Amino acid sequence: MEQVRWAVLGAGGIARRRTIPEGIIPADNAALVAVCDPLCGAEVAGEFGVIHCESYEQLLEQNIDAVYIATPTFLHHDQVIQAADAGKHALCEKPLSVDIHDAQEMIDACEKAGVKLGIGLMMRFHACHQEAKRLIDEGVIGKPVFGRAQLSCWYPPIEGAWRQDPKRGGGGCLADLGVHCIDLLEMFFGRTRRVMAMTGQVVHPYDSEDTATVLLEFEGGAKGVVDCLFNVPDESSLNRLELYGSGGSILAEGTIGQGDPGTMTLRSGGSAAGYESKQLREGANGVAICPKEINVYRAQVEAFSRAVIEGVEPPVSGEDGLWSQQVLQACYQSAKTGRAVEPGAI
Repeated sequence: MEQVRWAVLGAGGIARRRTIPEGIIPADNAALVAVCDPLCGAEVAGEFGVIHCESYEQLLEQNIDAVYIATPTFLHHDQVIQAADAGKHALCEKPLSVDIHDAQEMIDACEKAGVKLGIGLMMRFHACHQEAKRLIDEGVIGKPVFGRAQLSCWYPPIEGAWRQDPKRGGGGCLADLGVHCIDLLEMFFGRTRRVMAMTGQVVHPYDSEDTATVLLEFEGGAKGVVDCLFNVPDESSLNRLELYGSGGSILAEGTIGQGDPGTMTLRSGGSAAGYESKQLREGANGVAICPKEINVYRAQVEAFSRAVIEGVEPPVSGEDGLWSQQVLQACYQSAKTGRAVEPGAI
Protein backbone atom coordinates (compact mmCIF):
# COMPACT_ATOMS: atom_id res chain seq x y z
CA MET A 1 0.00 0.00 0.00
CA GLU A 2 1.42 3.37 -1.06
CA GLN A 3 -1.65 5.46 -0.29
CA VAL A 4 -4.37 5.17 2.31
CA ARG A 5 -7.85 5.55 0.83
CA TRP A 6 -9.79 7.97 3.02
CA ALA A 7 -13.44 8.75 3.63
CA VAL A 8 -14.74 11.69 5.68
CA LEU A 9 -17.74 11.51 7.98
CA GLY A 10 -18.89 15.01 8.90
CA ALA A 11 -17.62 16.89 5.86
CA GLY A 12 -18.52 20.40 7.01
CA GLY A 13 -16.75 22.55 9.60
CA ILE A 14 -13.11 21.75 10.26
CA ALA A 15 -13.11 18.93 7.68
CA ARG A 16 -14.14 21.16 4.79
CA ARG A 17 -12.23 24.20 6.00
CA ARG A 18 -8.92 22.53 6.89
CA THR A 19 -8.53 18.76 7.02
CA ILE A 20 -9.69 17.91 3.49
CA PRO A 21 -8.06 20.74 1.47
CA GLU A 22 -4.95 21.16 3.63
CA GLY A 23 -4.55 17.61 4.94
CA ILE A 24 -5.93 14.74 2.88
CA ILE A 25 -5.79 16.25 -0.63
CA PRO A 26 -2.09 17.30 -0.61
CA ALA A 27 -0.84 14.38 1.52
CA ASP A 28 1.67 12.18 -0.28
CA ASN A 29 0.31 8.95 1.17
CA ALA A 30 -3.43 9.65 1.21
CA ALA A 31 -6.28 9.84 -1.28
CA LEU A 32 -9.82 11.06 -0.63
CA VAL A 33 -12.47 8.65 -1.92
CA ALA A 34 -15.81 9.59 -0.39
CA VAL A 35 -17.60 11.95 2.01
CA CYS A 36 -20.82 11.85 4.01
CA ASP A 37 -22.63 14.76 5.62
CA PRO A 38 -26.40 15.32 5.77
CA LEU A 39 -26.05 19.07 5.31
CA CYS A 40 -23.23 19.62 2.82
CA GLY A 41 -22.07 16.17 1.68
CA ALA A 42 -23.14 16.49 -1.95
CA GLU A 43 -21.62 19.95 -2.25
CA VAL A 44 -18.29 18.89 -0.70
CA ALA A 45 -18.17 15.76 -2.86
CA GLY A 46 -18.65 17.88 -5.96
CA GLU A 47 -16.04 20.38 -4.81
CA PHE A 48 -13.36 17.69 -4.46
CA GLY A 49 -14.55 15.28 -7.13
CA VAL A 50 -15.26 12.30 -4.84
CA ILE A 51 -18.16 9.98 -4.04
CA HIS A 52 -21.09 11.38 -2.06
CA CYS A 53 -22.65 8.87 0.33
CA GLU A 54 -26.16 9.33 1.69
CA SER A 55 -25.45 7.34 4.86
CA TYR A 56 -22.57 6.22 7.06
CA GLU A 57 -23.36 2.62 6.17
CA GLN A 58 -22.93 3.45 2.48
CA LEU A 59 -19.68 5.25 3.27
CA LEU A 60 -18.24 2.19 5.02
CA GLU A 61 -19.13 0.04 2.00
CA GLN A 62 -16.80 2.05 -0.24
CA ASN A 63 -13.31 0.89 -1.18
CA ILE A 64 -11.64 2.75 1.67
CA ASP A 65 -9.05 2.05 4.36
CA ALA A 66 -9.68 4.81 6.89
CA VAL A 67 -12.38 7.19 8.06
CA TYR A 68 -11.79 10.71 9.37
CA ILE A 69 -14.60 11.34 11.86
CA ALA A 70 -15.36 15.04 12.34
CA THR A 71 -18.85 14.84 13.79
CA PRO A 72 -20.23 16.16 17.11
CA THR A 73 -18.53 14.53 20.09
CA PHE A 74 -21.56 12.62 21.34
CA LEU A 75 -21.63 10.65 18.05
CA HIS A 76 -17.98 9.54 18.14
CA HIS A 77 -18.49 6.40 20.24
CA ASP A 78 -20.93 4.61 17.94
CA GLN A 79 -19.27 5.84 14.74
CA VAL A 80 -15.77 4.65 15.70
CA ILE A 81 -17.14 1.26 16.72
CA GLN A 82 -19.03 1.01 13.41
CA ALA A 83 -15.81 1.77 11.55
CA ALA A 84 -13.95 -0.89 13.54
CA ASP A 85 -16.67 -3.45 12.87
CA ALA A 86 -16.30 -2.68 9.15
CA GLY A 87 -12.52 -3.15 9.34
CA LYS A 88 -11.74 0.54 8.77
CA HIS A 89 -9.12 2.55 10.61
CA ALA A 90 -10.42 5.70 12.33
CA LEU A 91 -8.93 9.13 12.92
CA CYS A 92 -11.39 10.77 15.30
CA GLU A 93 -11.56 14.42 16.19
CA LYS A 94 -11.06 15.47 19.80
CA PRO A 95 -12.44 15.00 22.37
CA LEU A 96 -12.52 11.27 21.73
CA SER A 97 -15.90 10.93 23.45
CA VAL A 98 -18.10 12.47 26.13
CA ASP A 99 -16.80 10.23 28.90
CA ILE A 100 -14.02 7.81 29.81
CA HIS A 101 -16.14 4.66 29.62
CA ASP A 102 -17.10 5.37 26.01
CA ALA A 103 -13.49 6.18 25.11
CA GLN A 104 -12.31 2.85 26.50
CA GLU A 105 -14.99 0.98 24.56
CA MET A 106 -13.81 2.68 21.36
CA ILE A 107 -10.22 1.63 22.01
CA ASP A 108 -11.27 -1.94 22.82
CA ALA A 109 -13.36 -2.21 19.64
CA CYS A 110 -10.47 -1.04 17.45
CA GLU A 111 -8.00 -3.37 19.15
CA LYS A 112 -10.39 -6.32 18.71
CA ALA A 113 -10.85 -5.48 15.01
CA GLY A 114 -7.13 -4.94 14.44
CA VAL A 115 -7.56 -1.39 13.16
CA LYS A 116 -5.81 1.86 14.14
CA LEU A 117 -7.45 4.56 16.22
CA GLY A 118 -6.04 8.09 16.25
CA ILE A 119 -7.14 11.33 17.85
CA GLY A 120 -7.16 14.74 16.16
CA LEU A 121 -4.72 16.69 18.32
CA MET A 122 -3.04 18.20 15.29
CA MET A 123 -1.28 21.06 17.11
CA ARG A 124 1.41 18.60 18.22
CA PHE A 125 2.63 18.58 14.61
CA HIS A 126 3.32 22.33 14.38
CA ALA A 127 6.96 22.77 13.36
CA CYS A 128 7.59 25.28 16.16
CA HIS A 129 6.08 22.97 18.75
CA GLN A 130 8.21 20.08 17.51
CA GLU A 131 11.32 22.25 17.67
CA ALA A 132 10.40 23.50 21.15
CA LYS A 133 10.08 19.92 22.35
CA ARG A 134 13.50 19.07 20.91
CA LEU A 135 15.09 22.05 22.66
CA ILE A 136 13.43 21.23 25.97
CA ASP A 137 14.41 17.55 25.73
CA GLU A 138 18.00 18.64 25.06
CA GLY A 139 17.98 20.80 28.19
CA VAL A 140 18.38 24.13 26.40
CA ILE A 141 16.06 25.95 28.85
CA GLY A 142 17.24 23.93 31.84
CA LYS A 143 14.79 22.18 34.12
CA PRO A 144 11.20 22.97 33.08
CA VAL A 145 9.37 24.90 35.77
CA PHE A 146 6.27 26.53 34.26
CA GLY A 147 4.16 26.69 31.12
CA ARG A 148 1.19 28.64 29.89
CA ALA A 149 -1.03 27.90 26.91
CA GLN A 150 -3.81 30.22 25.77
CA LEU A 151 -6.50 29.75 23.12
CA SER A 152 -9.69 31.70 22.63
CA CYS A 153 -12.28 32.70 20.06
CA TRP A 154 -15.58 34.54 19.79
CA TYR A 155 -18.35 31.92 19.83
CA PRO A 156 -21.74 33.60 20.33
CA PRO A 157 -25.00 31.71 20.82
CA ILE A 158 -25.92 29.79 17.68
CA GLU A 159 -29.13 27.80 17.40
CA GLY A 160 -28.37 24.07 17.35
CA ALA A 161 -24.63 24.49 18.03
CA TRP A 162 -23.58 21.24 19.69
CA ARG A 163 -20.50 22.74 21.35
CA GLN A 164 -22.86 24.95 23.35
CA ASP A 165 -24.60 21.88 24.81
CA PRO A 166 -22.38 19.91 27.23
CA LYS A 167 -24.41 16.74 26.70
CA ARG A 168 -23.51 16.74 23.01
CA GLY A 169 -20.08 18.37 23.07
CA GLY A 170 -18.77 16.97 26.33
CA GLY A 171 -18.18 20.54 27.52
CA GLY A 172 -17.61 24.02 26.15
CA CYS A 173 -14.41 26.00 25.63
CA LEU A 174 -12.42 23.64 27.84
CA ALA A 175 -13.41 20.55 25.85
CA ASP A 176 -13.03 22.31 22.52
CA LEU A 177 -10.01 24.60 23.00
CA GLY A 178 -8.45 23.76 26.34
CA VAL A 179 -7.89 20.13 25.42
CA HIS A 180 -5.34 21.27 22.80
CA CYS A 181 -3.56 23.53 25.28
CA ILE A 182 -3.32 20.84 27.95
CA ASP A 183 -2.09 18.30 25.41
CA LEU A 184 0.66 20.66 24.24
CA LEU A 185 1.91 21.37 27.76
CA GLU A 186 1.97 17.62 28.42
CA MET A 187 3.99 17.14 25.24
CA PHE A 188 6.65 19.43 26.66
CA PHE A 189 6.49 18.63 30.39
CA GLY A 190 5.05 15.12 30.71
CA ARG A 191 1.69 13.90 31.93
CA THR A 192 -0.50 15.87 34.31
CA ARG A 193 -0.32 14.79 37.94
CA ARG A 194 -3.18 16.95 39.26
CA VAL A 195 -5.39 19.83 38.21
CA MET A 196 -7.47 22.61 39.69
CA ALA A 197 -9.99 24.28 37.41
CA MET A 198 -12.56 27.05 37.33
CA THR A 199 -15.22 27.31 34.62
CA GLY A 200 -18.24 29.53 34.06
CA GLN A 201 -20.67 31.28 31.76
CA VAL A 202 -19.37 34.84 31.95
CA VAL A 203 -20.73 36.35 28.72
CA HIS A 204 -22.83 33.86 26.78
CA PRO A 205 -26.05 32.32 28.13
CA TYR A 206 -25.68 28.80 26.71
CA ASP A 207 -25.24 25.74 28.93
CA SER A 208 -21.58 25.03 28.14
CA GLU A 209 -18.85 27.08 29.78
CA ASP A 210 -17.52 30.06 27.84
CA THR A 211 -14.63 30.61 30.27
CA ALA A 212 -12.15 28.15 31.76
CA THR A 213 -8.86 28.40 33.63
CA VAL A 214 -6.86 25.36 34.69
CA LEU A 215 -3.87 25.05 37.03
CA LEU A 216 -1.77 21.96 36.33
CA GLU A 217 1.06 20.11 38.02
CA PHE A 218 3.09 17.81 35.79
CA GLU A 219 4.86 14.59 36.68
CA GLY A 220 8.29 16.27 36.59
CA GLY A 221 7.19 18.94 39.06
CA ALA A 222 6.64 21.79 36.59
CA LYS A 223 3.45 23.81 36.94
CA GLY A 224 1.20 25.20 34.24
CA VAL A 225 -1.79 27.38 33.41
CA VAL A 226 -4.29 26.95 30.60
CA ASP A 227 -6.81 29.67 29.83
CA CYS A 228 -9.40 29.17 27.12
CA LEU A 229 -12.34 31.37 26.21
CA PHE A 230 -15.38 31.44 23.93
CA ASN A 231 -16.08 35.09 24.78
CA VAL A 232 -13.15 37.16 23.48
CA PRO A 233 -13.05 38.60 19.92
CA ASP A 234 -10.66 36.66 17.69
CA GLU A 235 -8.48 39.68 16.94
CA SER A 236 -8.09 40.43 20.66
CA SER A 237 -6.17 37.29 21.63
CA LEU A 238 -2.56 36.42 20.76
CA ASN A 239 -2.93 32.72 21.66
CA ARG A 240 0.31 32.68 23.61
CA LEU A 241 2.50 29.73 24.51
CA GLU A 242 5.07 30.32 27.25
CA LEU A 243 7.55 27.67 28.41
CA TYR A 244 9.94 28.54 31.24
CA GLY A 245 12.91 26.68 32.66
CA SER A 246 15.80 27.20 35.06
CA GLY A 247 18.02 28.18 32.12
CA GLY A 248 15.72 30.13 29.82
CA SER A 249 12.38 30.26 28.10
CA ILE A 250 10.55 29.65 24.85
CA LEU A 251 7.89 32.25 24.08
CA ALA A 252 5.43 32.08 21.21
CA GLU A 253 2.45 33.92 19.77
CA GLY A 254 -0.01 32.47 17.29
CA THR A 255 1.40 28.94 17.10
CA ILE A 256 -1.65 27.61 18.96
CA GLY A 257 -4.62 27.60 16.61
CA GLN A 258 -5.78 26.54 13.17
CA GLY A 259 -4.12 29.02 10.88
CA ASP A 260 -0.98 31.14 10.75
CA PRO A 261 2.40 29.65 11.73
CA GLY A 262 2.97 32.29 14.41
CA THR A 263 6.30 33.29 15.92
CA MET A 264 8.53 31.68 18.55
CA THR A 265 11.59 32.97 20.42
CA LEU A 266 14.21 31.23 22.55
CA ARG A 267 15.59 33.18 25.51
CA SER A 268 18.34 31.28 27.27
CA GLY A 269 21.56 31.88 29.13
CA GLY A 270 21.09 32.84 32.73
CA SER A 271 23.73 34.65 34.76
CA ALA A 272 26.88 32.75 35.64
CA ALA A 273 27.65 35.46 38.17
CA GLY A 274 24.82 34.40 40.43
CA TYR A 275 22.02 36.50 41.87
CA GLU A 276 21.58 39.91 40.25
CA SER A 277 19.65 42.21 42.56
CA LYS A 278 18.83 44.72 39.82
CA GLN A 279 17.24 41.97 37.69
CA LEU A 280 18.23 43.76 34.50
CA ARG A 281 16.80 42.50 31.21
CA GLU A 282 18.55 44.72 28.66
CA GLY A 283 19.53 42.95 25.49
CA ALA A 284 17.41 39.90 26.22
CA ASN A 285 15.75 39.87 22.82
CA GLY A 286 16.21 36.18 22.27
CA VAL A 287 16.75 34.11 19.16
CA ALA A 288 13.95 33.42 16.70
CA ILE A 289 12.98 29.79 16.28
CA CYS A 290 12.25 29.37 12.58
CA PRO A 291 11.94 25.72 11.55
CA LYS A 292 10.68 24.86 8.08
CA GLU A 293 6.93 25.36 8.09
CA ILE A 294 4.64 22.35 7.79
CA ASN A 295 0.87 22.28 7.57
CA VAL A 296 -0.40 20.64 10.75
CA TYR A 297 -3.37 19.01 9.01
CA ARG A 298 -1.22 17.47 6.29
CA ALA A 299 1.31 16.31 8.89
CA GLN A 300 -1.48 14.72 10.93
CA VAL A 301 -2.97 12.88 7.95
CA GLU A 302 0.41 11.72 6.68
CA ALA A 303 1.44 10.50 10.14
CA PHE A 304 -1.75 8.47 10.58
CA SER A 305 -1.56 7.14 7.03
CA ARG A 306 2.06 6.11 7.63
CA ALA A 307 0.98 4.21 10.75
CA VAL A 308 -1.63 2.34 8.68
CA ILE A 309 0.82 1.55 5.87
CA GLU A 310 3.61 0.44 8.21
CA GLY A 311 1.37 -1.32 10.70
CA VAL A 312 2.56 0.71 13.70
CA GLU A 313 0.83 2.72 16.43
CA PRO A 314 -0.31 6.21 15.37
CA PRO A 315 1.80 9.00 16.93
CA VAL A 316 -1.36 10.39 18.57
CA SER A 317 -3.18 7.21 19.53
CA GLY A 318 -6.49 6.21 21.01
CA GLU A 319 -4.70 5.76 24.32
CA ASP A 320 -3.61 9.41 24.09
CA GLY A 321 -7.23 10.31 23.50
CA LEU A 322 -8.31 8.29 26.54
CA TRP A 323 -5.75 10.06 28.74
CA SER A 324 -6.86 13.42 27.38
CA GLN A 325 -10.42 12.42 28.34
CA GLN A 326 -9.27 11.58 31.87
CA VAL A 327 -7.56 14.95 32.28
CA LEU A 328 -10.60 16.74 30.88
CA GLN A 329 -12.92 14.91 33.26
CA ALA A 330 -10.59 15.72 36.17
CA CYS A 331 -10.81 19.41 35.22
CA TYR A 332 -14.61 19.38 35.21
CA GLN A 333 -14.69 17.48 38.50
CA SER A 334 -12.33 20.03 40.03
CA ALA A 335 -14.44 22.93 38.75
CA LYS A 336 -17.51 21.34 40.32
CA THR A 337 -15.95 20.49 43.69
CA GLY A 338 -13.41 23.29 44.07
CA ARG A 339 -10.71 20.74 44.85
CA ALA A 340 -7.56 19.46 43.16
CA VAL A 341 -8.14 16.24 41.23
CA GLU A 342 -5.66 13.63 39.99
CA PRO A 343 -6.47 12.43 36.44
CA GLY A 344 -4.80 9.10 37.17
CA ALA A 345 -7.43 8.43 39.83
CA ILE A 346 -10.36 9.07 37.49
